[in-house]
Amino acid sequence: MLETKVYLDNAATTPVLPEVLEAMLPYFTGVYGNPQSLHSWGDKAREAIEKARGQVAALIRGNPQEIIFTSSGTEANNLAIKGLALGQQSKGKHIIVSAIEHFSVLHSARTLEKMGFEVTTMPVDKYGIVDPDDVARSLRRDSILISVMHANGEVGTIEPIAEIARKAKEAEVLFHTDAVATVGTIPLNVKELGVDVLSLAGSQFYGPKGSGALWLRRGLRLIPLMDGGVQEDGRRPGTENVPAIVGLGKAAELAERDMARRNQKLIELRDKLIQGILSSIDHSLLTGHPSQRLPHHASFCIEFIEGESMLMWLNSQGIAVSSGSACTSRALKASHVLIAMGITHEVAQGSLLFTLGSNNNEEDINYVLEQLPPIVDRLRQMSPLYAKFIKEQKR
Repeated sequence: MLETKVYLDNAATTPVLPEVLEAMLPYFTGVYGNPQSLHSWGDKAREAIEKARGQVAALIRGNPQEIIFTSSGTEANNLAIKGLALGQQSKGKHIIVSAIEHFSVLHSARTLEKMGFEVTTMPVDKYGIVDPDDVARSLRRDSILISVMHANGEVGTIEPIAEIARKAKEAEVLFHTDAVATVGTIPLNVKELGVDVLSLAGSQFYGPKGSGALWLRRGLRLIPLMDGGVQEDGRRPGTENVPAIVGLGKAAELAERDMARRNQKLIELRDKLIQGILSSIDHSLLTGHPSQRLPHHASFCIEFIEGESMLMWLNSQGIAVSSGSACTSRALKASHVLIAMGITHEVAQGSLLFTLGSNNNEEDINYVLEQLPPIVDRLRQMSPLYAKFIKEQKR
């Protein structure tokens, strides 16, 4: 097996930038105090956290006091869905989510169902887009929360969040968006989006894994998921992970600085990859919206073969990609996102996801376009589905 030459799985995680690592290192050893301690060691750690809070808030155009640090986007989603629902249950127990949400949202909603809440799951069109009018029609007097992701990390489609937010505001219903796939990737302004709550994760924009945050509009009632101390204004107790928080803040600062330049390059590489695969591999389907999609994202279904087989063959040639989301790629079952978009289970099994990063270049794309078509041909020669298709075509 070749050593990995081309890493195209940045939706799973991105590499930590050298500047981010450099910012983190002092807080492992030299500045190791507990931020809640009333001495100089604690003061320095607390100052670092507040600086990071400001950096993250600046990236999304929010207020630093509205940032709650978490261990991940998954924790942020759990805190948002469960914490807001429990905090609003005196007003009602009806929640609306889309069918293509991350499992941290869908499973949180399922947990709330067991506690007596009602959940309406919104359909999507063939591109994975939620219709704001469908959301409006699903609203009831007892609706208290809507959750629709800003963009889907599996198919790359960017959702009409501002339009949905207007519907929610008119109905006086809280609106959460999972923006893990977009914060640090595309420009984002929480005030312009009109949302009440937003989740993000540092591992998506060259920060450390295990770092995340929830932006919570000031004045909202949120029930904490854990009991303990006063950290994060009592909403997320536990000793703060200062190095990860510092890294998240630095990554946010760099994302704001580099985003425009980075995306110009990524869009060119993404489009070259999409055009190359669709033109060189028959019976390949681009999934997600053709233009309303993330700048670094190219996702496909390759018919008659399984995504896992393609992953293994590509890995043997030094190419790292994904099939479905990182949370489902080991599940060996069809993606709930693709099924919700109307793609059959049979075709969805051939899911292939390429997510580019700042380290990629044109040579990487050329190498993929050189290696993938013969891999597909080889696998199709072993596929009974393809043999059946060829036989039927000859009739």
